[in-house]
Amino acid sequence: MKHVPIVVLDFGSQYTQIIARKLREAGVYSEIVPYSESIEDIKARTPKGIILSGGPASVYAKDSYHPDKEIFELGLPILGICYGMQLISQYFGGSVIAADHHEYGKAKLNFEKQSDIFRDTTDGQTVWMSHGDRVETIPEGFEKIATSENSPYAAIADLDRLVYAFQFHPEVYHSVEGAKLLKNFAKYICGCESTWNMGSFAKEQIKKIQDQVGDKKVLCGVSGGVDSSVVATLLAEAIGDQLIPVFVDNGLLRANEREQVEAMFKARGVPLITVDATEQFLSKLAGVTDPETKRKIIGETFIKVFDEEAKKHDGIEFLAQGTLYTDVIESVSVKGPSKTIKSHHNVGGLPDWMTFDLIEPLREIFKDEVRLLGLELGIPKDMIGRHPFPGPGLAIRIMGDVNKPDLELLRKADVIMLDVLRATGYYDKTWQAFTVLLNVKSVGVMGDNRTYDNTVCVRIVEATDGMTATFAHIPHDILETISRRIINEVDGINRVVYDISSKPPATIEWE
Repeated sequence: MKHVPIVVLDFGSQYTQIIARKLREAGVYSEIVPYSESIEDIKARTPKGIILSGGPASVYAKDSYHPDKEIFELGLPILGICYGMQLISQYFGGSVIAADHHEYGKAKLNFEKQSDIFRDTTDGQTVWMSHGDRVETIPEGFEKIATSENSPYAAIADLDRLVYAFQFHPEVYHSVEGAKLLKNFAKYICGCESTWNMGSFAKEQIKKIQDQVGDKKVLCGVSGGVDSSVVATLLAEAIGDQLIPVFVDNGLLRANEREQVEAMFKARGVPLITVDATEQFLSKLAGVTDPETKRKIIGETFIKVFDEEAKKHDGIEFLAQGTLYTDVIESVSVKGPSKTIKSHHNVGGLPDWMTFDLIEPLREIFKDEVRLLGLELGIPKDMIGRHPFPGPGLAIRIMGDVNKPDLELLRKADVIMLDVLRATGYYDKTWQAFTVLLNVKSVGVMGDNRTYDNTVCVRIVEATDGMTATFAHIPHDILETISRRIINEVDGINRVVYDISSKPPATIEWE
């Protein structure tokens, strides 16, 4: 195993991977392992520090998650976050009880004692709380180093043993200076250096791909989105003409997307193969309304289409995908006991009948890291700056049955919304923007006539990693323009609403 400066033990928090990402942003390489990882494997990574993540369980429950106790005897600095704090308190002799009420939301962190972990951060900074248990008494040798209005032990530490614990989540977007706190732990408490970056990651992945592939060929599914474009470019760099890139038109794309994708790859000199599988996808989706069933049908159909294309070429033994960790963590608990949110079409491995293995070089990184990797590989900024688009496409932006008339209705509304955002400069200021066809009809009045037509929801969010997001505060006059144009220019829509939910508790996509 290679040297990993910071090892993050996953106890099932939906935010665990963000901890690693924040550390990587600070130039400190980190890896996530299950809470049950053996002490031998942890030692083999030669870490300089260990972070215990949050999690959905209670430390005093019968089925709670506990790591190998030897991690506390390695003499390494340790930081516990939320559930990790409660584990530390319990292990060292403190007590943990159920809180009178679940504390969820923003809080002000007030320093009680200066520490290197707070270096260059602000007393009174905003942090994010999300817990139903609390530490009632802290262990001997520990002292409180920060409080909040509802948490007398918002942060504690044993300064001699270099064991720190936060009741809040420094990793999430809402903790304004949380990234600095994690960096301080790595730099000043653990003595890590900032040496990891996307350049070194690219070299590692190219070497890994070359070793894995040898002289064989790789079929790469591309969509024209950021992820698949970066994967295709990385593979082209690693194996040249052993790469066979395939674009599948599943009939669920945005307006003119097929033409844009083909032109984009042609401009880069990549010989793209286009497969029109529109009828194949839409026939399988006919009458299907359950979102999970939609996703699974689309995933299975993608695999079959790729398999059919692979049979036309000799020497293909691998399928490459642009799977990200956001896909993985929301789909299946591959790293620990994290709760499943929804399945993703490109997650979960390949069916037994397939004859090739997966290559997923982006599986452990986030969207913002993918963009940095793309720039490192020389991909143009306008290509890298495209908003995320889900693998299942417009199928999960239509509530209910997926059919051609509804797809056309949604495409027209989507084009208008994106045109307005680009014209006003808000496309580049936001993480993701799209429309959702609700298939909810309502009464309207147009030209003194009664209408009974469909409703479209506009969803625009701001985010840095896709794991958390807030709805974008778009000026009302811009929202009004979007609404007016959609209603006036798209027959069949007479009402436009704006989604003001954040993630969590909502997800970015509706299905």
